[in-house]
Amino acid sequence: MSERKDLLGEVERVVVKVGTSSITRNSPEESMKFLDGIARQVKALKDMGKEVLIVSSGAIGLGLNLMKVEAHPSDIPMRQAAASVGQSALMFRWNAAFDDHGLLGAQILLTMDAYSARETANNINNTIKTLLANGVVPIFNENDAVCTKEIDAVFGDNDTLSAVIASNSDSDLLVIMSDVKGLYNKNPKLFDDAEIISTVRDIEAVRHMAGDPTTRVGVGGMKTKLEAALICADAGCKMIITSGFEENTIVDAVLGKDVGTIFVSDNAIPKKRRWLKSASPHGTIIVDSGAAKALKKHLSLLPVGITEVSGAFNAGDLVAVMFGGEEIARGISNYCSDDVHSMIGMRTSQADKVLGKDRPADVIDSGNMTVL
Repeated sequence: MSERKDLLGEVERVVVKVGTSSITRNSPEESMKFLDGIARQVKALKDMGKEVLIVSSGAIGLGLNLMKVEAHPSDIPMRQAAASVGQSALMFRWNAAFDDHGLLGAQILLTMDAYSARETANNINNTIKTLLANGVVPIFNENDAVCTKEIDAVFGDNDTLSAVIASNSDSDLLVIMSDVKGLYNKNPKLFDDAEIISTVRDIEAVRHMAGDPTTRVGVGGMKTKLEAALICADAGCKMIITSGFEENTIVDAVLGKDVGTIFVSDNAIPKKRRWLKSASPHGTIIVDSGAAKALKKHLSLLPVGITEVSGAFNAGDLVAVMFGGEEIARGISNYCSDDVHSMIGMRTSQADKVLGKDRPADVIDSGNMTVL
């Protein structure tokens, strides 16, 4: 058995992220030829008994081309309009490619808010399971046309989205198809002697190698891909960055051939904690040094250690816990923001008088919290 195959193990469920530059090639014919190659590989993997999920960028790029406009990345209204135009064109191309290989695809548009609500996240996972059980290939994209935050500031050109999906769907492997062959020890566009790093076990040790985005309509650089690798590491999911411009790279990656850069980790954490880390908080609770020390020991958050509350949230919402200007934990609040504010700095007996003795003792239970 090869070293890569040994590192990878048996892959049963794989997420494939396809970037904008791969979708918006020089001509529609080139784009369709590329998507046909993806569909052929998906069919081959399904014939091997593998389950495949696709995360596809490209809606904004296609929309800008169809509208014959050029938008600056900060021109949010134009890019959202382009996304609404381009998404239907994107799915038309995917469906055409899939149909030629006897495959059925399903469109799922997401925002970070959707995955940040625990019940909604569970419903999404149930939908994914049902689609896969019926032989359908889910095709995901961020819902840029309606997202309320800056486009790509949340999921990062779908690199982060693909990692969140891989993590929450208990996938074994995420394959990110890029415009480069993998992670290099230096910028290959500037240095002829740049070499691909085949295996990364310590992601933090290579983060200084991350480059910024370089394409006009795609915004995901190596930085967001390394962030995706960290999310996958928490889930015990392997990740491979490989070229989207070479033949059969997805199948080669799944079969353990030495393509691109593989990221591996033995530090997986439970699924609930992964959701707590990746979801978007609804508000902020600021604590004192004593509470910060207690939280780092994985103890619950009590009212006495709270100094300030920011933002509006309900009981059951995810909140960020801050100390010294840094986020140190995230957890599910047992109280709404108004109730937390009314208990700031109180000991248990005082809080009982304000909200009643039958109230939960902790503002955030240790079992509903993850320390960052």
